[in-house]
Amino acid sequence: KLVENNHLRNTTKVKTGDVIRLNYKVQEGAKERTQKIEGIVIAKKHGGINQTITIRRFIGKFGLEQVLPIHSPKISKLQIIQHSKIRRAKLYYLRKATGKAARLKRKF
Repeated sequence: KLVENNHLRNTTKVKTGDVIRLNYKVQEGAKERTQKIEGIVIAKKHGGINQTITIRRFIGKFGLEQVLPIHSPKISKLQIIQHSKIRRAKLYYLRKATGKAARLKRKF
């Protein structure tokens, strides 16, 4: 527990349905670059140091899901762009939805 507390990041504000933007460090050979990822959080799993989030984003016409450990040192910056009004803990139904059906109500 004591070792975990040093590496934990304050992520209590990140919830399912939020649109987030984060900078993720990617290693390519000897070089390291930051990749900007923006998408909807469709799931949160586990707890503590092992907590992960599933982000759904679109590249062109294709949907892409990434499971990222939220307390990873590879995530350099995490910001919440908007909150959405949802009634489910897991938004897996967004996988089948396209166009206007894939939108979520915004929470102000």
